[in-house]
Amino acid sequence: MPKVSIFNMSGQQVGEMELSDAVFGITPNEHVMHEAVVNYLANQRQGTQSTKTRSEVSGGGKKPWRQKGTGHARQGSTRATQWRHGGIALGPKPRDYSYTLNKKVKRLAMLSALSTKALGGGLIVVDKIEMGEYKTKEMVAMLKNLGADSKSLIVTPEADQKVIKSAANIPGVKTALVNTINVYDILGHDKFIVSVDAVKKLEEVYA
Repeated sequence: MPKVSIFNMSGQQVGEMELSDAVFGITPNEHVMHEAVVNYLANQRQGTQSTKTRSEVSGGGKKPWRQKGTGHARQGSTRATQWRHGGIALGPKPRDYSYTLNKKVKRLAMLSALSTKALGGGLIVVDKIEMGEYKTKEMVAMLKNLGADSKSLIVTPEADQKVIKSAANIPGVKTALVNTINVYDILGHDKFIVSVDAVKKLEEVYA
């Protein structure tokens, strides 16, 4: 079982913890993690882009000139695609880009992402993450003490508004709950800061 140090919010080591091999010690599957990231990004797309076809643009009811004898190419409408202010041929229309991944694929991707952080030194376990008041300054100090000045994902077992609001204005820092984390966020942040209770809950869900 991989072992990890437990720190307090002041950055002092206060103990050690054994992590589950089934959650934090598997060989990461890069292909599956890539699939999960692509799926996440696709599901975030609004798909509201739209262009007007020749039947939707205004005007163009009259044939611009007679069929033969003018020397021009024959035209049926001034709103055909080759005309200025004409419709768009084969342009985008509103659509749903979302799709679902197989449950086993999603599970393997999550385990691979968690193991990547544990094996790569990006996992920081804190005995408890809590704020006495709404203070961004305190959160900045905690991150500095933990050596997590870069992009960091802070994970707690339950919603704590003081923690969430204190971290909201810090660039590159995001908070999440155990049941809302995703592979994209885990891989997209350099440090994965998680409380002891959150680690236990992760192991309970994914082990």
